[in-house]
Amino acid sequence: MTELWVFGYGSLMWRPGFEFAESASAALIGAHRSLCIYSFHHRGTTEAPGLVLGLDEGGACRGVAFRVPDAKRDLTLAYLREREQITEVYVEDYRPVSLLDGSGRELEALCYIVDRAHPQYAGKLSIDAQARLVRAAVGRSGANIEYVLNTVRHLEEAGIHDVELMALAARLAAPT
Repeated sequence: MTELWVFGYGSLMWRPGFEFAESASAALIGAHRSLCIYSFHHRGTTEAPGLVLGLDEGGACRGVAFRVPDAKRDLTLAYLREREQITEVYVEDYRPVSLLDGSGRELEALCYIVDRAHPQYAGKLSIDAQARLVRAAVGRSGANIEYVLNTVRHLEEAGIHDVELMALAARLAAPT
């Protein structure tokens, strides 16, 4: 059995919710962090959908790779599927990631890539459309605006400057 590594690019970075033996900053080439998924549960409803992050095809993404102890592999996979796959909007895929810890290690990590054919795939929305949706949405995990602002704050703390999310956060913080 190969080691299980999990790539986090959003809330998994600072709130993984599973036990890990090692973590390191990492880069994924071929997919980018995007607010491209309509949320009908955690950060919105079907009547007032929110937006949450997905890994969309193309570009690159900095995040965190977590190595899961072998004894926790099945438990971790079950947890992640319950957390991330509530509506099966993601495709589980193992992708190459490069650790940015100075080791030069490259490995395969479990990534949750958005399924572009899924009805919840929002695609690339304008910043105005994103702001409108995010401001109006509240789901069982709270207000969508809190999710976006919290995400940007954590990314900044990790030294990750996501220009599009930062621009949205600035728009959301401005008076309407």
